Amino acid sequence: MEKKHTNASVFELDGIPKFSQALPLALQHVVAMIVGCVTPAIIVSGAAGISGADRVILIQASLVFSALATFLQLFPIGPRNKLHLGAGLPVILGVSFAYVPSMQAIAEGYGIGTILGAQIVGGVVAILVGLTIRKIRKFFPPLIAGTVVFTIGLSLYPTAINYMAGGTGSADYGSWQNWAIALFTLAVVTFLNHFTTGFLKLASILVGMAAGYVVAFFCGMVDFSSIGEAGLIQLPQLFHFPLHFEISSCVAIGLLFAINSVQAIGDFSATTSGGLNREPKTDELQGAILGYGISNIIGACFGCLPTATYSQNVGIVSTTKVVNRCTLGLAALIILIAGLLPKFSALLTTIPYCVLGGATVSVFASIAMTGIKLVMTEEMNYRNTSIVGLAAALGMGVSQASASLALFPDWVTTIFGKSPVVIATLVAIFLNVTLPHEKDRMPKPEPNDIY
Repeated sequence: MEKKHTNASVFELDGIPKFSQALPLALQHVVAMIVGCVTPAIIVSGAAGISGADRVILIQASLVFSALATFLQLFPIGPRNKLHLGAGLPVILGVSFAYVPSMQAIAEGYGIGTILGAQIVGGVVAILVGLTIRKIRKFFPPLIAGTVVFTIGLSLYPTAINYMAGGTGSADYGSWQNWAIALFTLAVVTFLNHFTTGFLKLASILVGMAAGYVVAFFCGMVDFSSIGEAGLIQLPQLFHFPLHFEISSCVAIGLLFAINSVQAIGDFSATTSGGLNREPKTDELQGAILGYGISNIIGACFGCLPTATYSQNVGIVSTTKVVNRCTLGLAALIILIAGLLPKFSALLTTIPYCVLGGATVSVFASIAMTGIKLVMTEEMNYRNTSIVGLAAALGMGVSQASASLALFPDWVTTIFGKSPVVIATLVAIFLNVTLPHEKDRMPKPEPNDIY
C-alpha cells in the first residue's frame, strides 16, 4: 500500500510541508503583495469620493477575494484532463494596477457600481478568451503586451505625483511637509531596493511605507478615528455597491480583461519555467483564464476590484524554487484572515496620501519598465519602434488632452479620452496586423548580388 504523501518538500508542487518551513515562505509572499493589493482600492475610492466606511469595505473585499482567487488557481475545480477552473500552478493573485487608470475615470464619472458592473462584463470576456485562447493568442505578442504595460505605467505617474503632493483637493496639497515625507518614503524604498538583500529588499515598499507612516504620525498627519468605528470581524457584503452597467465603461474594462487574460500567460509561463522547469500545458492555461474570469465575476458582486496574477510573487517562485501549492495556500489564508478583520482594513485607510505616493511611484516606474522589457524581447527595428511609439503617443496624448474630444459623444470620451490604455492597445494591434515586417519590405537580391 502506497504511503500517503505528507510532509512534502516545499520544492514539490503537491503535498503538505512542515508548518515551520511553510510559514516564513508564505509570509514572504504576503509581504510582497499586500501593499499592491490594497493600493488600487485606496486610489479608486479617492477618485470616487466615497466615505471612510465604504473605503474599508472596498479594501476588505480586495483582500478576501484576492485570497479566494488565489485558492482557485492553486486548487482547481473540476477534472484536470477536462474543462476546469484554475491552473493548479503556484501563483498569487491580487487587485491589479492595470485597471487603475480606467477605473479612476469611471469612478469620477459614474461611481464604484459602474466599475463593478463593467468588471462582470470583463469576466465574461475573460471566459471567452479562455475558451478561444489558441486562436486569439497570436494577436497579443510580447510587442503588444509590452506596449500596453508600458502605457499603463506611464499613465499612473500623475496619480503618484498628486499623492506625493498630498492628494488632489486636500487643503495642504503641494505643501513642503507632504513632499518631504513623500521623498523620505521614496528614499527608504530606493535604499532598501539597491543596498539590501533578502527580506528587507523583498519588503522594501512595505518597510518604506511604515517608515513614512511613522514620520507622518509624529507630524500629526494620521487620523485613527476610522479604526475605532470599524468592527472586529465582518464578512464581505453582497451587492453593497449596487451594480450599474454603462456601455462605454463595459467596453473599456472588457478590452483590458481581454489583454490581461492573454498577458497572464506570461506570468504562468514564468512560474512553470522558473519553478518547475517546463512550459505550462494548454489545459493549465485555459483553466487559469477561465478561473480568472469566474473569480472576477463573483468578486465584483462583493465589491472586489479586478484581480490578476502578481509578477512579484512569480519572481519569488522563480528565485526560490518554492513551488509547493500548500505553502502559497497558507499565504492566501493569511491574506483572507486579514481581509475578515475590518480594523486592519481601516488601519490601511489611515495611510496619508503623501506616504502612499512616495511608496508607489517606484511601483509605477517598475510597471513601465516591465513593459519596456517585454517590448525589448523583440527586435527593435523601424517597424516595431513605430508601433510602440505611435501607440504610446496617441494613447497618452489623447488622454492628456481629453478636451480634444469635447465635440464627440460622451461614450467616445469615456472609452478613448479618459484612459490611454484603450487607444494604445487598439493602435498597437492595428499597426501590428497591417504594417509589413522588415523582411517583407527588403528587395529580393539580384543574381549578381549573391557573388
